[in-house]
Amino acid sequence: MPRFIKQESIDEVAAKTDIVSVIGEYVPLTQKGNDWWGCCPFHHEKTPSFSVSVDKKFFYCFGCHASGTVFNFLMNIDRMSYPEAVETLARRAGVVLEYSEGGNSELKEDPSAKLKAEYINLYNRVTVSFHYMLTNSESGKFALDYITKRGITKETIEKFKLGYSPADRKWLRSFLESKNFSKEFLDNSGLFSKKYPEYSFFSDRLMFPIFNKNGEVVAMGGRFLRGDSENSPKYLNSGELIQYKKRETLYAFNFARQSIRENKKVIFCEGYMDCIAYHQCGIEYAVAPLGTALTEEQINIVKPFIDTVYLSFDSDSAGQNATKRAILMCRKAGLTVKIIQIKGGKDPAEIMLTFGKEVLTNEVNNAILDNDYLLLKLLELYPKESPEGKTKASLEFFSYIDSLQSDIQKNACLEQLCRTYEISLEAVKKDYENKNSAHLLKNNQHTSDTKQKLVPKLKNTAELNAVIMAVSDNENLFQKMRSEISVDDLEDPWAKKLYIIMEECTRSGNFSLSNILTRCNSEELKNKIIEFTAENKAGSSERDIESVVLLLKKNVFQRQSVEINNKISRLERSSLPEDKLQITELIAQKMDLSTKIEMLKKGINDGTN
Repeated sequence: MPRFIKQESIDEVAAKTDIVSVIGEYVPLTQKGNDWWGCCPFHHEKTPSFSVSVDKKFFYCFGCHASGTVFNFLMNIDRMSYPEAVETLARRAGVVLEYSEGGNSELKEDPSAKLKAEYINLYNRVTVSFHYMLTNSESGKFALDYITKRGITKETIEKFKLGYSPADRKWLRSFLESKNFSKEFLDNSGLFSKKYPEYSFFSDRLMFPIFNKNGEVVAMGGRFLRGDSENSPKYLNSGELIQYKKRETLYAFNFARQSIRENKKVIFCEGYMDCIAYHQCGIEYAVAPLGTALTEEQINIVKPFIDTVYLSFDSDSAGQNATKRAILMCRKAGLTVKIIQIKGGKDPAEIMLTFGKEVLTNEVNNAILDNDYLLLKLLELYPKESPEGKTKASLEFFSYIDSLQSDIQKNACLEQLCRTYEISLEAVKKDYENKNSAHLLKNNQHTSDTKQKLVPKLKNTAELNAVIMAVSDNENLFQKMRSEISVDDLEDPWAKKLYIIMEECTRSGNFSLSNILTRCNSEELKNKIIEFTAENKAGSSERDIESVVLLLKKNVFQRQSVEINNKISRLERSSLPEDKLQITELIAQKMDLSTKIEMLKKGINDGTN
């Protein structure tokens, strides 16, 4: 039977979590008044429009309207499920979660969360075994000699928990089965061949554990060291696993995170060894994609912390193509980009070994801007002496211009292109404008479609606005409403839903904006609540609530009056004496309602004057 996190536990986690401290690990925040402000991590901006309210315990971006509680923030920034976010913050706050059978589906325990934890535990145990094999076994001595000759120190080996997977491909299976792991569990772990499950996926390789941001091992990479090199790939990497998504993970980010924040920059490098070399040389803001080209998800991991991206990919054609692609992606994300050019085609690990960390540090310090790098590469491909070369270089450079966020920067780079290829600025700008105009209609249609998708589905009814107005940390305002209006008096289904949530919070003894948002399972409704609260920081006064209560009561009486009219119309067609008597009673009720409506109208007008 499914288990659910108890609401009381969620309330305790929310109460004990400092939202500024949590969000501050992702976004540099500055206090202004009672709130904290920074640049939104969910869209590109230069001027801070992202606010965090300590009192209300929610965040809100006035630019892209991202909003929610601290749980929502973790779900969006780290792509967690709701239960994962609760469990993460519970560990942070020292709260022991309680679970129950059945309950609100929103609070249902993620069925994959337990399995993820079990596989993370497995990978951490295997890492310990492989690390021991490398550092303490005779079979792993040759691998230790190899990595030591590459200049990797004992301290670095320990830090990155490097290991060795035994040549005996049946050893790991036998070892884990002796620890009572089930056959099905091991078959799906990613540690064994899918075709021949008794054989290890990694064997006789130098092992690189892959950590998540919390420092837990979630996957592995293995480097080939000896044997048939023609039929053995240089690197084998874990595939997609329940606890591991390549596109959303960066190698060494758990080690680099603090340095990235302090330096406001990151190095994206080619692979494990290059990344480790940077760290050993004291350049600890280096990370690496994992067997794939750099992804938007990986850029978004570091984007909240940085101003500048350094790219350190190989000098071969594949590496250079990866560099060009990464430049465009990072520029579109609003980041400054520099290119580290390792002399002589050597990689960072070789520079460290041959010349020492000073030279590698110097290479980083001498990194060039991406526009300079791209123009140098274009000159190698397209000679500036020929008209065809000028045209091809310009068209290729235009894609870089498109990625820039600033018109001033675009203009400056177009001028640089003209100087480099000795072309008229007027001619280049005309070609650039012609290229863009060809796609203008299509782009405008796409923008229109995008905006259409963002239109909220909620109707902006008076009832819903009235109930939202009562959402405040001052419970007395809602008490005033509930003493006059019941949920059955409301017609708008969204207003009913919110009223019920507020009633639940009142009965639980925790009526707060944070708790209301936690219990609300509609992102549209959450956004509307937060937008209203963020834009009405003074809150709703008791007089405001009295006015809306009068308005709601008037609407209720008017609906009742319409119902009475309908009943009278039906009864007038009857000749029965009892129906005539009922008509008289209904007319009296209608007159009473009319009097009440007029009084309410007067009260509403007095309240607004």
